Amino acid sequence: MDTLDAIRSRRAVRGYDSQYVLSDSDRQELLELALLAPTAFNLQHVRLVDIQDPQLRAQIRAVAWDQAQVSEASMLVVICARVDSWQCNASRVWEGAPEDVAQFMVGAIDGYYRDKPQVQRDEALRSCGLVAQTLMLAARGKDLDSVPMDGFDFEAVGRLINLPENHLIGLMVAIGKRNVEHKPRVGRLPFDEVVRRDRF
Repeated sequence: MDTLDAIRSRRAVRGYDSQYVLSDSDRQELLELALLAPTAFNLQHVRLVDIQDPQLRAQIRAVAWDQAQVSEASMLVVICARVDSWQCNASRVWEGAPEDVAQFMVGAIDGYYRDKPQVQRDEALRSCGLVAQTLMLAARGKDLDSVPMDGFDFEAVGRLINLPENHLIGLMVAIGKRNVEHKPRVGRLPFDEVVRRDRF
């Protein structure tokens, strides 16, 4: 599918064909494409948890307002980020760059993140969002539908997936073949209300 068509036709879909199974290769490709999204300072601190165990899916559904897509969509991905990646991976993610660039970036990362827990959290969440959107557009490009989710108990899901203490959950994304018609787009605010030129 053309990229622009994928953007225009992507919708948040909550009804899925529970009999549709993604191939292992399609699942792998979607995850690989998602990881091509930009991340802050190239830290690549987003971690994707591909939930395949049906029992675990049922447990997550129980703490996600019993939303059907959690267990009925072909794929459920919990999008997390390692918040302290800036401390341990800065030099790794700039390997292969010219030496002066690598040194500059490692120093810049340290200066940007050190002693700034809010920045560390905010940047992790922004990167989660970029990866999630890339994943949803990749799914649409393969004629699949998706829905981003934050309607769940984050702490409970964290316990279920054994989320390490130095990670956070950004959101979940369910992906599959829809079994419902797209609803009309409603309540779209006027372009001129949401787009400003230069200043508010």
